[in-house]
Amino acid sequence: MPLILTPGRSKYMARAKGNLELFEPIPSEQYDSEVSLQGYEILSYPADFTLEVLVGKWKKEEIKIPPLQRRFIWSQVRASKLIESFLMGLPVPPVFFYQERGTNKLLVVDGQQRLRSIVYFFAGTFGESDSKEGQVPFTLTGLSERSPYSETTYQKLRDSNEEAFNKLNNSVLRSFVVKQIDPQDDTSIFQIFERLNTGGVILQGQEIRNCIYDGAFNDSLNELNKYAPWRKIFGSPEDKRKRDIELILRFLALFYSRRTYEKPMKQFLNTFMKVNRRADSKKIGEFEDLFRKTCDAVIASLGEKPFHIHTGLNAAVYDSIFTVFAGNLDKFAADYATDKSRTKLRQRFEELTHQPAYIKLTSTGTTDEDIIPKRIKKADKALFE
Repeated sequence: MPLILTPGRSKYMARAKGNLELFEPIPSEQYDSEVSLQGYEILSYPADFTLEVLVGKWKKEEIKIPPLQRRFIWSQVRASKLIESFLMGLPVPPVFFYQERGTNKLLVVDGQQRLRSIVYFFAGTFGESDSKEGQVPFTLTGLSERSPYSETTYQKLRDSNEEAFNKLNNSVLRSFVVKQIDPQDDTSIFQIFERLNTGGVILQGQEIRNCIYDGAFNDSLNELNKYAPWRKIFGSPEDKRKRDIELILRFLALFYSRRTYEKPMKQFLNTFMKVNRRADSKKIGEFEDLFRKTCDAVIASLGEKPFHIHTGLNAAVYDSIFTVFAGNLDKFAADYATDKSRTKLRQRFEELTHQPAYIKLTSTGTTDEDIIPKRIKKADKALFE
């Protein structure tokens, strides 16, 4: 996509013709997103569950579908052909489960469309029971006119074709169960999701965290993402891939834990979210209060979309500025309470974003271990000393 250089914040600003990029591409950020996480000792074994057993586990809630953005998207024709494959004895791709520590529940990593299709056919209705479209009978449709199973249902098989009915119930859907042995937690599931999920679009980091670290903290992050001043800072509608929510997590993690930061960023965020997954209401309230006050201070001093330095939002600039603003909130009630003082702060910010040293820290491929502390220190000195 061609780039158009524009004047003003200037020679460093560019926008994509006809479509602003959501995030500015920064080599150090790309490196972090692609790097592999730590090593794990993993046990992986095949499990030949029959369809009847899988449906039973589903009903007993021993199988858990992560709360992804994705919903059931298969058409009834596609789901019908899957069921026909079992009836005809054709091979079907396997599903992958992750066995949760403590509960031993099977978390679906890959294969939810196939699993839901099977469950729906056994139930006799296509789709969820609370679907807005109402209950739709699951009749095998779209099959060849010569197929002996065309227009049949699970109930019809039970009543009139005992051989096919038993064959379907006893058909095996090859499954692979993955369990983490060491370290003794569930942190490897993040990497397993990255590598095994084949749902068309590779999951983004926060989409995966939204699945595996559900709880009060995750709910709070999703709610904070709707905060009006934050939407003005982010500058775009809520991101379906949850990258705006990841920025909120990133800010909180850096503010509270940056002294223990180690690359890669995604592991650092995983750890912070895991530690605070079940945080009490007092702690979550502290997070929420800090984030909202920082958003208010940024909007009042820097205006809307202040971190869109080049093609889109620069996450490195956002990190450093949001962190130092949060660390100096006490000054906004006095030192930066007037329009004149806020204008001066905005000028300092403009000057900072033009400093070659700061540009190098926030726009290049620098991957030093201490790059984030360097960004924050430089921003703090330029804005508040």
